[in-house]
Amino acid sequence: MPHLWLRAEQRANETRVGLTPSGAAELLAAGFTVTVEDSDSRVISTAEYAKAGCAIAPAGTWPHAPRDAIIFGLKELPDDGTPLPHTHIMFGHAYKGQASGRVLLERFRAGGGTLLDLEYLTEASGRRVAAFGYWAGFAGAAVALKCWAAQQHGGIAGPVTPYRNAEALKSALAEDLSGLARPDALIIGALGRVGSGAADLLRALECPVTSWDMAETAHGGPFPEILAHAIFINCILAGPKTPAFVRPDAPSAERALRVIGDVACDPDSDFNPVQVYDRATTWQHPALRVHDIPPLDVMAIDNLPSMLPLESSQDYAAQLLPTLAELAREDAAVWSRARALFQENIR
Repeated sequence: MPHLWLRAEQRANETRVGLTPSGAAELLAAGFTVTVEDSDSRVISTAEYAKAGCAIAPAGTWPHAPRDAIIFGLKELPDDGTPLPHTHIMFGHAYKGQASGRVLLERFRAGGGTLLDLEYLTEASGRRVAAFGYWAGFAGAAVALKCWAAQQHGGIAGPVTPYRNAEALKSALAEDLSGLARPDALIIGALGRVGSGAADLLRALECPVTSWDMAETAHGGPFPEILAHAIFINCILAGPKTPAFVRPDAPSAERALRVIGDVACDPDSDFNPVQVYDRATTWQHPALRVHDIPPLDVMAIDNLPSMLPLESSQDYAAQLLPTLAELAREDAAVWSRARALFQENIR
């Protein structure tokens, strides 16, 4: 039976986890070995995993795990260039031409390991078996609103932090927007999980929302409607056929647009549809100003669900657990597709 090794996340402001103690207990009951690294920052305490029966290991010791252990985490590994001999389950961001992704694949090639990318764990239809999308959209729209509110006061958005829950986040935003007319927003990808989360947040704050999906973007652009809204939220995971939603000349064009919330956040991809910025933003500096008069800010934080870490972790882990349980089956279709995709990209 598989040995699943839940590593401690080593990225700042990343407190989410893809396996809860109750999920670990189910895997243990099915015959798995589950090792959990100690973590002071994980939203669920190490003690809860110990109570569930998991073995506990020191943080960051996964490189020394048994060779047959499957290392499970969410965000990127330390960028130290070391070869990777294990099988890793994680968001690799490695299959769309990203520079960091090419480096990661070279590490797997050097070590003989395998990447099973969470982004590409899909059903036969192509739909992901699990996604943080709803909470990414919810939090992304919230930070975009914070950026817009800061502009109304002549400034730029300051640091953002996690919230106890969604209600606390909405309450804080209502204070930020107090006395201000609500901005209108256009969401592309509104029918998906990410877009649904963004729309729910915006409507909860009484912002008018225009919802677009594939039908509205099928003509390939240009899209002047985006420039006619105060806020644009991109929720589309881009591919080779994705049109450019915001072209390089947009900042200097006549526009009502003041804030772009790029929830998909793939600025170094060959397929980036928001062509006015080249790097992700951060929790400390959530807004990247790409034009001054009138202002245009881009929000592109790449771990947005960590703003609501408990809710997003519980939701994601529940979605993913049935697929994790299938690691015990060598013929499981989801994992076979993920391995085949890795082999295609490692060549």
